[in-house]
Amino acid sequence: MAPSILQNGGFVLGLIGAAALIAATAMNNWSVKDRQGEVVTSVYTYKGLWQDCETTSSGFNECRPLYGLLGYTGTFQAVRALMIVGVVLSVLGSVISVFSLKCLTMNSMEDPTKAKMSLTAGIMFITGGVCGIAGASIYANQIVASFTTSTYSNYESGMMEMGIAGGMGGVPTYTFGPALFVAWIGGGVLVVGGILKSLAFKEMVKDEKPRYPGAAVYKPPSRTKTDADDHQSAGGQRDRYV
Repeated sequence: MAPSILQNGGFVLGLIGAAALIAATAMNNWSVKDRQGEVVTSVYTYKGLWQDCETTSSGFNECRPLYGLLGYTGTFQAVRALMIVGVVLSVLGSVISVFSLKCLTMNSMEDPTKAKMSLTAGIMFITGGVCGIAGASIYANQIVASFTTSTYSNYESGMMEMGIAGGMGGVPTYTFGPALFVAWIGGGVLVVGGILKSLAFKEMVKDEKPRYPGAAVYKPPSRTKTDADDHQSAGGQRDRYV
């Protein structure tokens, strides 16, 4: 496959993945309140990395920013850090990928330099995608653990109240929000884009012609005036004997 096709494909996928990671990081619905079993829902709660929000049945929306660093668990802070690192690497990879395109002509930039920039952008895309997937997976694991604990607590509460089913009251349960799927898809797209950029580097290096800077160019020795006089004298003696 032509290096330009691999480069352009990796560049486009990198842009899409970077935009998806940015959107997922900024979204407030990483986890949403599970409304299964609730007949009437007056308050709809959803949580993000930076805000917790509530929406009432009348349409009123209120969000509470999550300020501070010490008031939250290390796992939550790790998810934040992974998403930020993924966004930064994907954006930097997109910028470097622009300058590494073969279709973009720039002064004093040779193909080996573009090949190295393409590999650098590919590594950044792959690393950023893995960070995004890891952050979303860690957050999803916490939701599953919290959902299991809350469901068990609600079940015990329902059994004690004789007939009140779990989910109708007690501890609220949360499930996966749309932001998780956006982060997973964006991370996967970034990984694929990084692989294409790395393959483009391999093809660009393969297309380079070998060079031999140490080879010397042969130049025939120039005839001096002494050699010309000797040649003329030898010719004159030959004519004399003839």
